Order: sequence, then C-alpha cells, then structure tokens
Amino acid sequence: MPRILITTDYLRPGDEVDQYLRKHGHTTVHAPMTGRRDPEELVAALDGIDGALVANEPLTADVLSRAPLLKAVVRTGVGHDSIDVAAARELGITVSNLPGINAGAVAEYTLGLLLAAARRLVQSATGVAAGGWPRQDGHELRGSTLGLIGYGAAARAVVPLARAFGMRVLCATGVPDSARTDPSVEFTELPELLAASDYVSVHTALTERTRHLLDADAFRRMKPTAVLVNTARGAVVDERALADAVRTGEIAAAALDVVDEEPLPGDSPLRGVEGIVVYPHMAGQTAEARAAAGREGAAELMAALEGRPRFAVNAPTPAGPAAGGIG
Repeated sequence: MPRILITTDYLRPGDEVDQYLRKHGHTTVHAPMTGRRDPEELVAALDGIDGALVANEPLTADVLSRAPLLKAVVRTGVGHDSIDVAAARELGITVSNLPGINAGAVAEYTLGLLLAAARRLVQSATGVAAGGWPRQDGHELRGSTLGLIGYGAAARAVVPLARAFGMRVLCATGVPDSARTDPSVEFTELPELLAASDYVSVHTALTERTRHLLDADAFRRMKPTAVLVNTARGAVVDERALADAVRTGEIAAAALDVVDEEPLPGDSPLRGVEGIVVYPHMAGQTAEARAAAGREGAAELMAALEGRPRFAVNAPTPAGPAAGGIG
C-alpha cells in the first residue's frame, strides 16, 4: 500500500484530500510545514514514503537521495524552486506543480496590494491604531501605468483587473510572440518597462537568470514615485538594494508578499524601512484556491505514481525560446 507524505499545512487528516487518497488505497502521513524545518526532520518524514504532497519544503539533492522509495513529488502550488528538480530526475523521481491553480487568487491579491500602496491603507490604519488620525493624500490607479514582469497565468489574470481600473499595462516577458495575443497589453523590454511604469508587479519564476533581476541598477531606472509589488518569489529582488532604494527615495515604496527567507528574519534589511510593507506569503491562500490545489494535487500525485503525470516539471522537454528567461 503506497504511503503518501503530506506537508502542506492546510491539508489535514480526515479532509477531502485525505479521504480521496485513502479511498484509492493509499496510507497518508501528515507532517505539516509551519516554519523552517531541519533537513534531518524532512529525511525522517520521508522514510518509507512513496509520494509526497509538499509546500515549500527544501527538497535538496541530499534529502532526495536519502528517500529511496520516493517516486513522485507534487508541489501544491506553482513555484517549485525549493525542489532540486534535476537531482530528482537523476533519481527517477517525478516532480510536478499545479500551473495556474491559484492565478485568480494571486491576481486579486495583486490588485489589493496596488490599492493598499496607492491609498496608503496600511499606514493610515496603523496611524489610527497608534492614536493618530493620518489623512495624507493617496493616488488613483486610473491613468497610471502597470508593468508586469512575466506573463504566466497570474500575470494574465491581472490584466483585465488592471484594465478595469483604467490602467495602462506593459509587460516584459520571454514567452514567444505567438503567446502575446492580448491587444490590451504592450509588450516591451525590461529597461523600458522599468522606466515607464508607476507600479511594477513581479510574476516571473525564480531561475538563475531571474535571481536578483531587480537590483540596484534596476531601481535606478525606475521612477522616484514608482511602487514595486512582488507576489512571485522573494529572491527575484535584491532586498538590500531595494531597502536602499526606498530609504533614499530612488523609488517610493514596495509591497512584498514574498521575501528571500521566510518567515522574515529579524535582521532582514527590509525591516524598519518606511515605505516597505511585507506580507506573509498569502497571495494564493484563499479557501477556493486551497481547495482546488488539494484536489488537483492529489489527482496529480496519483497519476504520477501510475507513471502518467500531467504537469511534470522535470520531464525531458525541448528548450523553448523562453528557457531560463523571464516567464
């Protein structure tokens, strides 16, 4: 009887996913990830495990090599940079993600961050809680320019919402021309996007080419009134350079749902910088998105264990035009 490890914290014993897997003859083991986990704890949790539904577990080459029964891993989300997919391929382990599973949730959250930044909602509420009554002017989104870095499912879902607010939408992406079909989006190169945008929203995957894509040079290209929003991966942004840019007025503000190290360390350069607001990685966390991720993740894991994964990210595929670039 295959044993399934479940580390995604919102999937619990007895829930719909648990019942589904057990009904199909699997034994489930729950070990929810609620913070940093020591690699040895993860190795122990994977002992005797055939398949895993995981959150942002650090599945390194060493950890994977010490899980001899493991055949398939499914990330209950989109990003899979915490998994060494090349090592998994060498070990015969299929790694899958769930592309687009929370795109709607991330798109709505992105607009929420844009509105919060434009109208200074967090600062205003914090001021009232502290006994004040702050009433500084905010800005309207209407008539401003939004620059999207990446053109995956979440970025595409942002476009109609931004357009409904009357925003001009630019996009820098490595997807082929055949995928750039939305006439309401102006596709451009990253330097031009940074220079023209009032708001820059990050939606690209984390790769070696996109790590610290937004560095000191990138912030110098942006408007001094610009706001950075990141709901993708923290390491796309050079956090020390961002802190310096906001502190010195090179850009106006940043709203970050993701950071390089989560939870945010006490000595992070992002702490204590007026204008930078950090949120606890909640963009895709809606009841609807979680339910869909659980159902689709369980179905993908069963398919992968049967040798027919639908969304494997480490299956051999020809390199496309956007390989390693901005998604």
